[in-house]
Formats: sequence, structure tokens, C-alpha cells
Amino acid sequence: MRKPILAGNWKMHKTVAEAVALVTDMRDALLAIPGVEKVFCPPFMAIPDVARLVQGTELGVGAQDLYWEESGAYTGEVSPGMVAEFCNYVIIGHSERREYFGETDETVNRKIKAALAHNLTPIVCVGESLELREAGRTESWVTDQVRAALDGLTAAQVAGLVIAYEPIWAIGTGRAATADEAERVCGAVVRATVASLYDQPTADAVRIQYGGSIKPSNTAELLAKPNIDGGLVGGASLQAADFIQIVQLTAKAKGLE
Repeated sequence: MRKPILAGNWKMHKTVAEAVALVTDMRDALLAIPGVEKVFCPPFMAIPDVARLVQGTELGVGAQDLYWEESGAYTGEVSPGMVAEFCNYVIIGHSERREYFGETDETVNRKIKAALAHNLTPIVCVGESLELREAGRTESWVTDQVRAALDGLTAAQVAGLVIAYEPIWAIGTGRAATADEAERVCGAVVRATVASLYDQPTADAVRIQYGGSIKPSNTAELLAKPNIDGGLVGGASLQAADFIQIVQLTAKAKGLE
């Protein structure tokens, strides 16, 4: 069985002091929930302090992005080595990075390779816009994103990845995909694409999250689906009670309690 993984993407929220307070509020309760991997992805400024708070525990820390070069004259960027000093995970290719900051399939691929070279586990985001969904292009778009992201990777590398299916039309809107639709895309599109590129054991190993307005009220239904292995949680991860409840519901849905 794939170990469920829930990652809180805090986006551009929380000062360092606020981040410390939030993790302090959640830490003990999260550690008491067995069988589920939990990851905090705070803004860069808060990562060192959050990492110190969870050091020596099973709680993970992730960055929200990185740059693929080792060092150099890249003002404002953060290298893989800098991220790896504090983090286990890194989110790559989030739709907001693609929409607002010029991220492309090519740069996503370069960042994934840089992260893997530093023993970071990428959380690779894919997903379609509302216009693409209404045009019936969900399958082709997501398939192409997965293919481009994994270009040049070995089966072993892919097996260790996390892929997050985030329908753009559901991010921050309150409009989550139905559990059946999320399961269809995670299984029949994302996992099936990995199987076609590599083999079924590789596809069976890769963990696939759902993201896009995941909250306590829809967690149980989503995480009961066999191809949904966790969630990339946005707004609900900024509220200690909500994130704790999402992790608890995930453990219950996967039969881990």
C-alpha cells in the first residue's frame, strides 16, 4: 500500500512568528496520527524555523519552488542545495507558478531533475484550467504535462515522486472536483500515463495527490478513492484544526486508524 501524504502549501502566508505558532499548535496532534506522511510547505523565510521545530520527528518540510542552477548570478532565486539544507520535499510546477511567473513544462522538468540530484522529493503539479475542462481537453492536457515533467527520468526516480493533480478551476475557489472525477483523472490519466511511459510497477509506486479546495468536508470521500494517495492542501492547511482533521480523516479513509 502506498503511504498517504498530505502537504500543506501555505503559499504567501504566515510570517516567521506566525509559522512557528501554527506548527507548534499542530505538531503534537499530527504526530499522534499514524501511517500518514505530513509535510509543511511554508514560505522560504520561515523554512529554517519550521525545520528546527520538527527536527527529529516524522514531520516533513518542503519548499514551494527552487531554481535549477547550483549557484550564480540569479538574483532572488533559491538553489536546490539551499533548499536541501532544510527540506525533504519541494513543490514544482504549481499552477500559480505557471500562470504568474512564467513556469513552463521545460522549466518544470529541469527543476525536477535538480531536486532529485539533491535527494529532494518533488511534488509535481499538473492540472487543467476551466476553459480546457469545458473544451473536453482535460485528459490530453494532463497527459502532456505528465509526459513533459517526467522526460529523461528513470523508472526508479519516477517511482519516488509525488504527483499532485490540481484542477486549476478548483484552486482557492471552493469548487472541488467530485471524488469520482478526481479519481478518474488521478487513475485513468495520471497513473495510466506513468504506466505507459514506464511500467505498471512504477505506476503503482508513484503517489498521486489531489489538490484544489480540499477541506475537512470533502476529505473522506476523496481519500477513500484507491488512486488518490493524499492531498496538496492550500487554505485549509493554514488553520491548525482543519489540517489536523484532514490528516485524521485521511488515516481513517485509508484504514490506518
